[in-house]
Amino acid sequence: QLQLVESGGGLVQPGGSLRLSCAASGFTLDYYTIGWFRQAPGKEREGVSCIGRSGSSTNYADSVKGRFTISRDNAKNTVYLQMNSLKPEDTGVYYCNAVRRRFGRPYDYWGQGTQVTVSS
Repeated sequence: QLQLVESGGGLVQPGGSLRLSCAASGFTLDYYTIGWFRQAPGKEREGVSCIGRSGSSTNYADSVKGRFTISRDNAKNTVYLQMNSLKPEDTGVYYCNAVRRRFGRPYDYWGQGTQVTVSS
């Protein structure tokens, strides 16, 4: 079964840190661009960060630049999102997404999400 599984979410105080993991099973992440998205209650899902296949190309939403770091370990088939200096507005369900195209066909997988709550 092809799936992505996020983990590492939880409750943290403002200014704290969390590291999210996105592990793939049933397929290898080597050829996929990976993105992290989040959805706060009552809001649309938004992109947070993404990383290219080799890990040398990364992008961040302005709201998280300087605080979040995305990385990947292809040997472990896992992508990470290190989140520092967390703010209450970072609260939401965080999803990882793996995408690629092969012979013109798109492949697109989503995880089930992990809850992050930033509150004192």
